[in-house]
Amino acid sequence: MAEQQKRRIAIFGSTGSVGTQALKVIEANSDIFEVEILTAQTNDKLLIEQALQFGPNAVVIGDKQKYAAVKEALSGKDIKVFCGEDALEEVADFDTYDVMLAAIVGFAGLKPTLKAVQNGKVVALANKETLVVAGDIVMQMAVEKRVPILPVDSEHSAIFQCLVGETRNKIEKVILTASGGPFLGKKPNFLVNVKKHHALQHPNWNMGAKITIDSATLMNKGLEMIEAKWLFNLLPEQIEVVIHPQSIIHSMVQFEDGSIKAQMGLPDMKLPIQYALGFPYRIPTKDPRVDFKKIASLTFEEPDIKTFRNLYLASVALKKGGNLPCILNAANEIAVWAFLNNRIGFLDITAVVEQCMEKITYIEKPNLSEYFDSDGEARNFAASLIKM
Repeated sequence: MAEQQKRRIAIFGSTGSVGTQALKVIEANSDIFEVEILTAQTNDKLLIEQALQFGPNAVVIGDKQKYAAVKEALSGKDIKVFCGEDALEEVADFDTYDVMLAAIVGFAGLKPTLKAVQNGKVVALANKETLVVAGDIVMQMAVEKRVPILPVDSEHSAIFQCLVGETRNKIEKVILTASGGPFLGKKPNFLVNVKKHHALQHPNWNMGAKITIDSATLMNKGLEMIEAKWLFNLLPEQIEVVIHPQSIIHSMVQFEDGSIKAQMGLPDMKLPIQYALGFPYRIPTKDPRVDFKKIASLTFEEPDIKTFRNLYLASVALKKGGNLPCILNAANEIAVWAFLNNRIGFLDITAVVEQCMEKITYIEKPNLSEYFDSDGEARNFAASLIKM
C-alpha cells in the first residue's frame, strides 16, 4: 500500500461477525489502519475488551443499561463513552475518522450510515439493509456528497472488483452466487421440522445468526439482489442468482460483448473487508489460497424458488420497488428473531413476510419519514401475527 497516514476506521457493529473479523484485519495491518470508533448494541464485555486492546477515541454501547459498566471499565483511559441509539448518529457525525465500516445488522444501521454519508465519509457497507430499505435516498445523497460506498458483502465486493477498469463498458447483467445454505435440495416436508441449530450450520461461511438464517431461507440472496440494484445502478432484469455450492466464485459480471468476469477466492469475509478498507490498494496476506488442483468441480444450478419462496418474494419487492423492500426487510427481521427464539417454525418465516407484504400499504415513492413509518408498521403487524 502506498505511503500515507494511517486510515482511521470507525466500526459500527464491532462485536458482530463482520466487526470482529474487521478488527483482525486491522490488528494484522496496524501500520496501515487504526481504530477510531467502536460501537455495540448489547455485548458490553466484548466491547470493553476491544476498546482496551485498540484504544479508540470513542465507544458507543446501544443498551443504556450497560452504560455504567462500560464507563467504569474504561475509566482512566482516554476513551469517550456514549450510549443509546442517538449516540450512534452523534459519533457518526464526528470528523475524526476516515472510513465507516457499517456493520450493524438490520434496519438499525440506516441512520448512522446516512449521517456518515452526510458528513462526507467513505462508507464500507456491510449492512445490506441500509440499501434494501432506502437505497434511493442513500445513493442519491452519496452522489451529492461525492462519497464512495464500498461494498463489503462478498458478492457485491466481487462485482465491484470485476468492474474496476470497466467504467466505459456496459453491464449486460450481474450473476450473484449463492451457496444454497444448509438445506440445498431439501423440500417443504423436510423444512417443516427444521430447528434453530440445524439452520445455523452453514456449510461454507462463518456469519452471525441473523445472516446465517437468512442464508438458509435464501432471503439473504434476495436482499443482495435489491442492494445490487442500488450499488450498481441496475434494472431488476439485469440481476440473476445461481446456486454455487462450493462458494469459490463470489459473483460474476457479464458485459454486452458476452464476456464474463468472475472474482474468486476461499469463503473468508476478511478478504472483502480488507479490500474495502484498503481500496484502491490490495494488501498482502498470508491467508490460505484457492488450490484448483484440490477442487474436483465448480457447479451451478437454478435456485428452487418454489421451496425457498423468500427469494421469490424479494424479487417481487425488487421489481415493484417503493416501500415494499422496506416492508419485506422489517417483516423478515421480526420473523427471524421469532424463529431464533423458538416462537415460530422455519417455514413460518416466509409466511409472515408474505402476509406483511400483502397487508401493509404500498407507497410508490416514499420519503425517509415514510420509510421509517413503513418499517414500524411492518414490524408491528409481523409481531401481531406471531403473537409476541
